[in-house]
Amino acid sequence: MTVLIPVIIPLSAIVLLIATRRWLIAQYIISMISMTVLVINALSLLTTLQLKGYLTYQASGWPAPFGITLIADQFSAIMLLAVAVVGWLVMMYAIGFVDAARKKAGFFILVQGLFAGVNGALVTGDLFNLYVWFEVMIMASFVLITHGAEKQQLRGAVKYVVLNLIGSVFLVSTIGLVYSKTGTLNMAQLAMMIQQQDVSELMNSYLMLFFIAFGIKAAVFPFFFWLPASYPTPPIAITAFFSATLTKVGVYTIIRFYSLYVDHDGFAWKEIILWMAAATMIFGVLMAASSFDFRKILSFHIISQIGYMIMGLGIFTINSLAGAVFFVVHNMFSKTAAFMAAGLVYKLRGTYELKDSGWVYKDKPLFALLFFLPALSLAGLPPTSGFFGKLFLILAGFESEDWAITITALVVSIFTLFSMVKIWNEVYWKKPAEHTVLSHQPVKVNLLPVAATVAIVLLMLLPGVFAGSLFGYFSRAAAQLMDVESYIKAVFP
Repeated sequence: MTVLIPVIIPLSAIVLLIATRRWLIAQYIISMISMTVLVINALSLLTTLQLKGYLTYQASGWPAPFGITLIADQFSAIMLLAVAVVGWLVMMYAIGFVDAARKKAGFFILVQGLFAGVNGALVTGDLFNLYVWFEVMIMASFVLITHGAEKQQLRGAVKYVVLNLIGSVFLVSTIGLVYSKTGTLNMAQLAMMIQQQDVSELMNSYLMLFFIAFGIKAAVFPFFFWLPASYPTPPIAITAFFSATLTKVGVYTIIRFYSLYVDHDGFAWKEIILWMAAATMIFGVLMAASSFDFRKILSFHIISQIGYMIMGLGIFTINSLAGAVFFVVHNMFSKTAAFMAAGLVYKLRGTYELKDSGWVYKDKPLFALLFFLPALSLAGLPPTSGFFGKLFLILAGFESEDWAITITALVVSIFTLFSMVKIWNEVYWKKPAEHTVLSHQPVKVNLLPVAATVAIVLLMLLPGVFAGSLFGYFSRAAAQLMDVESYIKAVFP
């Protein structure tokens, strides 16, 4: 049942939220209780999996492959915990940040729908149900992007929904092709068939279609342009939710499929993945360096840092996979913290334009510190978690003699630092123009968003402090990912 809880809790919360939609206090309490239960369950799941390795649940008692299979391993448990913790903090931030009109229009219901889709995708063991949970996630996120119906939101939402619908068409069409050729949608049985039968060449074409679908969801090159067009348009609390979940689920599914189904002795998968990783890094960081909007810079850096995660997958050693998982967790906390810090500046200055802000360090030193630490982490400077995440990946690159991608990762880090310095200088350090001071006087910021940002920044520092221990745990998760036989036996004992 522990595997079922991450899906049941958000769905149950939706029912309660609909029933109490007229009372905002009840909405707050139900939302926070839901996220708290998800955190507790994820901790329990992580502890249990250290002993058992896998947990499975066969819906209604139907054995695989006839029923719906849910399965959790150490990688999915890590992701569930990171999503739940970050979600808990962003929920607290949103309670004090999102305006009352949006709250009364179903904001909390939509957020719970988003988490139901994310968690379902993280524990499903069935291809069609993966598609279903992706659609739940996409529907909730699409409504959240348009929530408020502002002109810029609607413009960004068009690109978001069109590209993601294209990704969904690729996904469901490929699922149909796989079923027509293999007669199964169970992920473990499909992996077993690839081992037992000569279908690896057939799967290569299907995997290419799957990776296009997941690449759109993860915003990898060349499918990334929907993200910077849509992420900066809704309120920053919604963007923070998206930063922590949507693209990371895309990365999760790419890693899961690559480890389960790719024939690593045939076809040029490694070269394809590494070239995609390099292009994703380069295009994301160059676009960030040329932008002068706080949210857009951070959105472009989501793309750039997805490239590091894909780099670890492409190298495909235990150390590189562990580095990729470490980097995913670091980025979920650091990037979300940076978005939340940007929201505090918006409350203070009334704008996300760098040129119209300034001198936040003088007016609110705490706000400056709350951006400074995530900026150091995103740039990969020691002793932050971002430094260790990039260090693990670069060491894995040197170990495997993948020089091109490793050098690219180092160069991109320099440009990332440039972007962070630009934000710091323009927003926090420089003296603002006279008209800016007159137009945007400092206002009192709600305590909840500040407390939530302080908490996520403090948690963001922990992976850097305990990098050695965490890397050891993530290495075991990586070794489990590469052991396809154990995944099959967990579903078909």
